[in-house]
Amino acid sequence: MSTVALPIESFGVSHKGCVRDHNEDNYLVEPRTGLWVVADGMGGHEAGEVASASIVDHLATIGIASSAPDLRARFEDRLSRANAEIRNISRSRGITIGSTFAALLAMDGRFAGLWAGDSRIYLVRGGAISQISRDHTEVQELLDRGMISAEEALTWPRRNVITHAVGVSDELEIDFQQGELMPGDVFILSTDGLTAHVSDAEIEAAVKSAPPQAACEKLLETVLARGGTDNVTIVLVRVGDGRNGPRHADRSEADRPGAEG
Repeated sequence: MSTVALPIESFGVSHKGCVRDHNEDNYLVEPRTGLWVVADGMGGHEAGEVASASIVDHLATIGIASSAPDLRARFEDRLSRANAEIRNISRSRGITIGSTFAALLAMDGRFAGLWAGDSRIYLVRGGAISQISRDHTEVQELLDRGMISAEEALTWPRRNVITHAVGVSDELEIDFQQGELMPGDVFILSTDGLTAHVSDAEIEAAVKSAPPQAACEKLLETVLARGGTDNVTIVLVRVGDGRNGPRHADRSEADRPGAEG
């Protein structure tokens, strides 16, 4: 049984950036199971990395689903297990740790984007980029209420305060958007280390002009050239038109020597 109705090409990169001394991000590229994830850990040295790794490690066990609803159920089950594990680690250490995440599920010609926190999901379709996730942040809530302008949000003192994340409470709160996959769709999953330095228009231009691996590397190069003030993780998923077979690229970039340099 085919896990995705259209051929998929995907790639991911992760880097500690130019300022941080370690990388608390993690990601997962699993085209055979129809799952792509980025996760941005919070909680200080090592603890944040533990939280994001818990999400990725649990989701890596998802296996091949029998249907799109089964894939969604498996995803939510693994994420709940990660949430419980992170909560237990928090209690044992006497600190609060957690992780944002953004995930894409794709099967039988359908997709679902799921997220918690400010890791984002973008979709480039028909030559235009749109953000299909909505940040779980204090500043986004203020924007939604009309209390501040988009311009004020860019420099708001508490713009990085997260309102939802995995592991910060026993009750897991996530949002989702779903729809039909279309030939030529490009999904971008990223932690906030990308969007802190690169505009939506620049992301769109990069993914329209190159395949996923080259586009990922170009976006990462841009972030680092602009100071890379945070860890940065980018996963690109391009939907083919069915005329060519799927080309699968796994998480090779972060494993290459020097990828963290």
